[in-house]
Formats: sequence, structure tokens, C-alpha cells
Amino acid sequence: MQVALFQPDIPQNTGTILRLCACLDVSAHIIEPAGFPVSDRHFRRAGMDYLDQVTIMRHDSWSKFEHWRNEQGYRLILFTTKSPGCYLDYRYKADDILLFGRESAGVPDEVVAASDARVVIPIKPGLRSLNVAVAAAMALGEALRQTSSATMETAR
Repeated sequence: MQVALFQPDIPQNTGTILRLCACLDVSAHIIEPAGFPVSDRHFRRAGMDYLDQVTIMRHDSWSKFEHWRNEQGYRLILFTTKSPGCYLDYRYKADDILLFGRESAGVPDEVVAASDARVVIPIKPGLRSLNVAVAAAMALGEALRQTSSATMETAR
């Protein structure tokens, strides 16, 4: 399982998601351009010392990420507020990439069209969306539960 962030623009959320990936031993992809430098103090603070424990691949652009993904043969699962399909009903595979869009704008139509599946985390009517870091945690938890690929130790 892998997580990809499309042009993330809030450093605290990105740092939190990378910390999540470190703790669950999941690789992360950042599709540039990001809306902040990796030296941003909010990003570093949210990721803490976990940033050294996560495998991060940076892709200069959407097209470069897509080229890499297609060469590898990975499915791309887009989490979006504009999907009729619930993320709990989707059947994940261990080598899927879970994609999350920009906090401020989601993803462009080109990215939507390239995704192999689009799923939503249902929320109360009238509300816009969950925080992207919360959504990533929920999505990754369900995908790992289904694929039994979590490598963390069980707490006693």
C-alpha cells in the first residue's frame, strides 16, 4: 500500500500524513508542486522525527508521477468528495496507491480521469469535507485492514 499527495498545500497536514506513513510502514509520494518548502517549520513540526522513518518519493509533476506509476503497473485510487462509491465498499489490493488531492482545490479533471477508481468517505450532509490527514488515516486504515499488510506490532 502507498499514499500519494497531489500538490499538497498545507504543511501541517502533509507532515501528519508522512508521520502516519512512517508509523504504518507505508511509502509516500508527493506530486509537485507543493505549496510550501520542505524546510517549512510547520511541516517539520507535524512530521517530527518520523520524517526520517518514511520512504518518500517526490515527483516533479503529475505527468512524471503518471509515467512512473504506469511503468510500475499500480492502481490509483482517488479519494474525492465527488464520488458515489463508499471507500468501505471498495476492494483494495496490497499494491494500490491511495491518492489525496489538494486541501484547497482537490485534483483537476485530468487526474480524476487517470484514476482507476474514485471513492468517498461519507460525511454528514451539508458539510464540505474532512481534513485530508484525517481522511488519509481512515482510508489507509481500511485499506490495510482489508489487505492485512500492516506491519506494526500489536500493543499489549
